Amino acid sequence: MWLDHRAVSQVHRINETKHSVLQYVGGVMSVEMQAPKLLWLKENLREICWDKAGHFFDLPDFLSWKATGVTARSLCSLVCKWTYSAEKGWDDSFWKMIGLEDLIGDNYNKIGNLVLPPGASLGSGLIPEAARELGLPSGIAVAASLIDAHAGGLGVIGADVRGHGLTCEGQPVTSRLAVICGTSSCHMGISKDPIFVPGVWGPYFSAMVPGFWLNEGGQSVTGKLIDHMVQSHPAFPELQAKATARCQSIYAYLNSHLDLIKKAQPVGFLTVDLHVWPDFHGNRSPLADLTLKGMVTGLTLSRDLDDLAVLYLATIQAIAFGTRFIIETMEAAGHSLSTLFLCGGLSKNPLFVQMHADITGMPVVLSQEVESVLVGAAILGACASGDFASVQEAMARMSKVGKVVFPERADKKYYDKKYQVFLRMVEHQKEYSAIMNGS
Repeated sequence: MWLDHRAVSQVHRINETKHSVLQYVGGVMSVEMQAPKLLWLKENLREICWDKAGHFFDLPDFLSWKATGVTARSLCSLVCKWTYSAEKGWDDSFWKMIGLEDLIGDNYNKIGNLVLPPGASLGSGLIPEAARELGLPSGIAVAASLIDAHAGGLGVIGADVRGHGLTCEGQPVTSRLAVICGTSSCHMGISKDPIFVPGVWGPYFSAMVPGFWLNEGGQSVTGKLIDHMVQSHPAFPELQAKATARCQSIYAYLNSHLDLIKKAQPVGFLTVDLHVWPDFHGNRSPLADLTLKGMVTGLTLSRDLDDLAVLYLATIQAIAFGTRFIIETMEAAGHSLSTLFLCGGLSKNPLFVQMHADITGMPVVLSQEVESVLVGAAILGACASGDFASVQEAMARMSKVGKVVFPERADKKYYDKKYQVFLRMVEHQKEYSAIMNGS
């Protein structure tokens, strides 16, 4: 649902209102948020959906409702995606202004009027019906939820880093950026005071770590983009056959193939003439422009496996440059970041991890437990069950460092040059658009 961009005209109208709630989503609301989707449903599926719906849930809240029968919403879901304020609640004027005033009538019953902090215990725990379906004991504690990416952030950001030679060891937790990378990527940075970052969602109070403000950068397609670039290349069938013959994933095979063809140079230098701008599904952060398109420059007539491997590498580098762009924007607004904490499916790819270290110039911390989203969810459960008194205590006890990947400092000059090209590409795209749309 989040990846569905059909509510484009609705989000344009919402952004044209310039309502004050928009300052808490980076100044511009994304088509991936809930207000434009709700407006689309009202305007396009009024009789069969809008008029008949009893509740509109974010997925984490839907799951907790199914588990407990409690319709309470998580502060995380409502603050991050629905314009709810942890301090002031709902803003009636916003919903009236965008044409969804009918949600106000029953005291916001359809979208949430009981809002709980993540980790709070819900109702009487697991109801018998859900317990049967899950094979768990009835009454077991169920916690108010987090969005999956935010659970990943919670699962990694509080880890004890002593003994790994990291600068963040002597720094506050606000120096850490959690990057949850799967189909898309989310960049979670926290601060003691609200920081307003243009094009970056937030600041959201207590939406991930209690007592801290959260800023959430993001890239709409990352893992999905890598899949797209690899699977649409003419050499993909050959890649599949060779990876299968070796009992490897296609990405493990590509990584070893790159090592084969790089010869004496660092692997990243294979893309000296090949550059990618990765916004094939618009830009979430920091440009907040869903009209942007993907770009590739440096293509040849080659159709072989070498060509596919280098395009794959250039795509990974482009995603890492996008992360660097987000970091620089967050730092310009007031964040001070020194270390990346990566989790999610892409963090299992050593090339993806190394490129993020090299291109951002920051060390990357990987968790001992690969599925950090599950660790975050377990932290919430451990709070709901009373095993820990606070989310912070549970974070410190349950998050463990697995591996640290440091940047190759010798390659910095090369990546600085590629980053210049990266930023120039989007400027060129805007110039082309201006030419084509001019009179």
